[in-house]
Amino acid sequence: MTGSSFAGTDLVVVGAGFFGLTVAERVAEELGRRVVVLERRDHIGGNAYSQTEPHTGIEVHRYGSHLFHTANPRVWNYARRFTEFTDYRHQVWTVYRGQVYPMPINLATMSGFFERQLSPKQARALIAEQAAEYQQDSADNLEHRAISLIGRPLYEAFVRGYTRKQWQTDPLELPADVITRLPVRYTFDGGYFDDPHQGLPRDGYTAWVTRMAEHPRIEVRLDTDYATVRDRIPPGTPVVYSGPIDRYFHYREGELGWRTLDFSTDLLDVGDFQGTAVLNYADESVPYTRVHEYRHLHPERDYPTDRTVVVREFSRFAGPEDEPYYPVATIADRARLLRYRALAERERDVYFGGRLGSYRYLDMHMAIGAALSLYANRLAPRWGVHPDPGDLDRPRHPAAR
Repeated sequence: MTGSSFAGTDLVVVGAGFFGLTVAERVAEELGRRVVVLERRDHIGGNAYSQTEPHTGIEVHRYGSHLFHTANPRVWNYARRFTEFTDYRHQVWTVYRGQVYPMPINLATMSGFFERQLSPKQARALIAEQAAEYQQDSADNLEHRAISLIGRPLYEAFVRGYTRKQWQTDPLELPADVITRLPVRYTFDGGYFDDPHQGLPRDGYTAWVTRMAEHPRIEVRLDTDYATVRDRIPPGTPVVYSGPIDRYFHYREGELGWRTLDFSTDLLDVGDFQGTAVLNYADESVPYTRVHEYRHLHPERDYPTDRTVVVREFSRFAGPEDEPYYPVATIADRARLLRYRALAERERDVYFGGRLGSYRYLDMHMAIGAALSLYANRLAPRWGVHPDPGDLDRPRHPAAR
């Protein structure tokens, strides 16, 4: 089953990110069906794609640092079918007015910012007083919700400028749930994620997704835009679509707003540039949002001690030819999305999902979880199969423990 023909294809999957590849692997492995995966880029893995920088051997994440974490044991078991994980625990620091603070905001951040030692009780009382300006349950935009969580001083220092750079949108116009992804801790715990299962694929993201796609009943077609081949797909062939939902419908209800990222890469003759994997810059006067130094993601590897790769990340609105990263989800966007969802419900045998297809920001574990649910609840029953969730407890690839 090669080339441009779809003869003998049981399922077409649009998009070779974690959502699409999970669906494809499950349908091929468990149902014995032939799957064609269409990917408009020149690689699989979506935004998690990584590659080796040739001069240093350092694994670089082409689309910004990707850190795997999950509290879902089903997702964790599934991921370990294809890769081993390191014990990496992510930490982030943020620079504000020349000082460095832990991020997410914790007791060390508060004590450093307010220039005095704070106990958990003192910090809670201080933040409660400063956050009383808005009530959490009635805060309906990012700025008000953030102030209701951490108070105005911390918001103005660590959130407002960074958010304006990241979104180039007034925080008053952004949905409140954007800020809820950032935890606030009244301890000195500096870990970025709370999930019990964390780590990085030991031999890289590209190796992981390659194993997912190497099933003999899966064919991946790179550099292939679904829009250019959709008319060739035989009627009655089910489609799992993880491309932009507005593009699928030819922007009938208008274009949805997205943010995209630009990256500036430097190869430096120094063994360690910043001492950590990710350093955020909260000041609005600094044009980039964060700096990645990928050597720190894999301290167990034998990287050179005299060279390093540093990548600065810039955020802006996505144009028609840009890679969409983050849904802006303004009030107008959400109204359009409801209309697109209504159109999607009327599409026969087309299943929308993934970050672009659902117009939601999904971490990797969320994309995998959504794909497993789609497979178990809709795709497998379509072919008369009702999966046993315990199947995911058995590793498949020799590299997985």
